[in-house]
Amino acid sequence: MLHYELSSPTGSNPESLIIVLHGLGDSIEGYRWLAPTLQLPWLRYALVNAPDDYFGGFSWYDFQGDVGSGVVRSRSLLFELLGHFETKGFAPENTFLFGFSQGCLMTWDVGIRYPKRLAGCIGISGYIHQSETLYQERSEAAMQQHFLVTHGLHDPLIPLSPVKEDVMKLATLGLQIQWQAFAKEHTIAGADEVDLIRDFIVKRRGAVPTR
Repeated sequence: MLHYELSSPTGSNPESLIIVLHGLGDSIEGYRWLAPTLQLPWLRYALVNAPDDYFGGFSWYDFQGDVGSGVVRSRSLLFELLGHFETKGFAPENTFLFGFSQGCLMTWDVGIRYPKRLAGCIGISGYIHQSETLYQERSEAAMQQHFLVTHGLHDPLIPLSPVKEDVMKLATLGLQIQWQAFAKEHTIAGADEVDLIRDFIVKRRGAVPTR
C-alpha cells in the first residue's frame, strides 16, 4: 500500500476526497498548502508519496529508464489505493485525482483505465504516456470521466506543443477534457490556476454521469 496522510474532517459532512499525486522528487510535504488554499470544508485530502526514493523525495517511475514498467506498477498501487478508500466510505464518484508533473501522467493513466467513474481528474504540467495505447485500453467508465488539464506556455521541462497535441487528440476521440494553458513555467500559476481548480472541484462535486 502506498504511504499517505489523510486530512481530518473540517466540515460537518466531508463526503468528498481528493487524492494528491506529487511530481518527481517531491513528497507529501509539497502539498500541505492545498487544503488551506482551496478552502473547501467538505473535501478531505489524501496526500500520497510515490513508491520510489528519489534524492530525498519520491518518484512514480524511472523517467530515464523503463518508464512503462514503473507506470504499470504505480497504476496498480493507485488502483489498490482507490479501492482502499472506497472501503473507508469514499465512493469513487466522490473521489478526485489531482496530479502534478509525474503525478499528472499517473492521473491520466489511472483516470482512463480505472473501471469506475471518479468525481474528476485534475492534471497539471504533465504529459500522457503512450496516448494511443491509453485510449485503446480505456475502461468502460473512461468516457464518463471529466478531466481538467493545465500546462505552462513557458514550461522548460515538458514543452507545451506535444502535450497539447495529445490532449486535443483525446478530446477529439470523445474524452471530456477542459484544457487551459497559463503563462507559467513548470509550476502552479498562483490564484488564477487555483481558482480554476477550485471551480472544477465544486462543479464536479456529486455530479451525475453525463454519458
